[in-house]
Amino acid sequence: MINLTFPDGAVRSYDDGASGLDVAKSISEGLMRKVLAVEFNGKVIDAFQPITEDGTIKFLTWDDEGGKSTFWHSSAHLMAEAIQEFYPDTKFAIGPPIANGFYYDIDLGDEKITDEDLAKIEKKMKEHASKKERFSRKQVSKADAVAYFTEKNDPYKLELIEGLEDGNITFYTQGDFTDLCRGPHIPNTGYIKAIRLMNIAGAYWRGDEKNKMLTRIYGVTFPSNKELEEHLAMLEEAKKRDHRKLGKELELFAFSEKVGAGLPLWLPKGAMLRERLQQFLQKAQIESGYLPVITPHIGNINLYKTSGHYEKYGKDSFQPIKTPHEGEEFLLKPMNCPHHCEIYKTSPKSYKDLPVRYAEFGTVYRYEQAGELHGLTRVRGFTQDDAHLFCRPDQVKEEFKKVIDLVLYVFNSLGFSDFTAQVSLRDKEDRSKYIGAEENWDIAENAIREAAAERGLRTVEAYGEAAFYGPKLDFMVKDAIGRSWQLGTIQVDYGLPERFELEYVDSDNTRKRPVMIHRAPFGSMERFVAVLLEHCGGKLPLWLVPTQVKILPISDKFMDYANQVKDILHKQDIRVEIDDRQEKIGKKIRDTELQKIPYMLIVGEKEMESNTVGVRKQSVGDLGAKPVEDFAAHIQQEVNEKLA
Repeated sequence: MINLTFPDGAVRSYDDGASGLDVAKSISEGLMRKVLAVEFNGKVIDAFQPITEDGTIKFLTWDDEGGKSTFWHSSAHLMAEAIQEFYPDTKFAIGPPIANGFYYDIDLGDEKITDEDLAKIEKKMKEHASKKERFSRKQVSKADAVAYFTEKNDPYKLELIEGLEDGNITFYTQGDFTDLCRGPHIPNTGYIKAIRLMNIAGAYWRGDEKNKMLTRIYGVTFPSNKELEEHLAMLEEAKKRDHRKLGKELELFAFSEKVGAGLPLWLPKGAMLRERLQQFLQKAQIESGYLPVITPHIGNINLYKTSGHYEKYGKDSFQPIKTPHEGEEFLLKPMNCPHHCEIYKTSPKSYKDLPVRYAEFGTVYRYEQAGELHGLTRVRGFTQDDAHLFCRPDQVKEEFKKVIDLVLYVFNSLGFSDFTAQVSLRDKEDRSKYIGAEENWDIAENAIREAAAERGLRTVEAYGEAAFYGPKLDFMVKDAIGRSWQLGTIQVDYGLPERFELEYVDSDNTRKRPVMIHRAPFGSMERFVAVLLEHCGGKLPLWLVPTQVKILPISDKFMDYANQVKDILHKQDIRVEIDDRQEKIGKKIRDTELQKIPYMLIVGEKEMESNTVGVRKQSVGDLGAKPVEDFAAHIQQEVNEKLA
């Protein structure tokens, strides 16, 4: 018998070898039909896989990220099965689930797939889905795996097998398709009811531009046609909200091939937007006891070797910069934290000095592959709202909770109300990719769990998502059209203080290591602005928008009065422009709406004589005439209420 512990704390006994589906069926037939996979002892496994030991169990359905991921992973295999029928000589590389669907990278040899071919592949996928083909899992030896894919002449699978250990290799089969895969998968293809293949792209094998260009096919599937239709409608809305389109229309940022791919240029209005975001957070940080610091854009390569960043991320950094001095190398700064460790060491610290909180809007550089660049969300140079807190072990949880409070203040001020906090933990099976003592990891993970619970956050746990130096709390935010974005992170780190030999003198006069907390409520200014633009469809909050008010004189006769109104508003710190073009008032109104400026003021003879303005609000319309001073007071009140 085995004893299984459920999320509600209940413990039940089952026959040794019972699967997750068996366990679900013992509760209800309806539950069993919904289960896509099972989380057992923190690891997602097949719902049909036998369980042979005691542990904790959680059922994963379409409502869980683990359930969706399993569903889309299985859909990639279903697509590969259909492709294999039409193109039997295809070599298959990798086919993972992604945030909204899946893809498979394939080598078609001399064949070519066009957009027109997607329809026939999609039809064949539906045919196989209707057969309810079961997924089966088989463990194979390394020798047998090599023999199988040698016979298939698939160099990509053979290369993947090289990096696997014997005894840790599994095949999955559904219908006539067998693939090298660690799983998990849904019980059968019949769960997949709605299918849409989205597009075709090129992708280098393993993301390396020196390797062969493969064909990548993207798709998405759902348990019902209704959900597919809703998803397609969301994609149409997303096109309208694309931050690249909005950034151009609102004159916020641009890119130049001469400057370099992935290196954004902030235009005047975009720079004003960034500065206001920065001032907003700086004010909150000062009130919370943070100290401003500034560090260089480059650092000696040995700094990042000490921290471990070079070993982990060196391949994603720009090439070392050599100086006239032989053997001296620098890197464009990939992270701010090693620099802040060195700032901490500039003066001795007592236990009474802690916590110390350093904050910097620091620009960092990472060499993203050209195919991965995407507007402001994936760039090669970006500015982090970075801070590092150095505290005693007994201060960690309270400091962590204070950072949570700061993140929540940022989200509330910017309209991000729907989010989940992800507790990102170590991979339970592979500890080699992390630094630091296991005991400290246990303490750090528990501190994050407790702090999140005490702040009443809705949390999920994700194993294998921790940083190499410590666990973290990642904020997964849903935007206005239901897409999920990772914004904001807080990390607990015992490893870097050890590597940099950071110390403080404790009350017993002994030297001890501080604990380091990394945090970035925005994540990066670039990504945050992109998500914010798409979330609000370009209609930025009044306190943040570069131009809050546009004055629209009916004709040149009223320009003097328009300038008088502008001066009054300027003195009240209201950001205002005048549309002085020789255009009819109707066109000025339409253009101002397109520019998404929150308020426009119509000024003509009637307004000039009564010392008023005709007020129109974005997307609302005419609000009537108001005295200029009353309108200014209204703007200030609206801004203050949002930032309260």
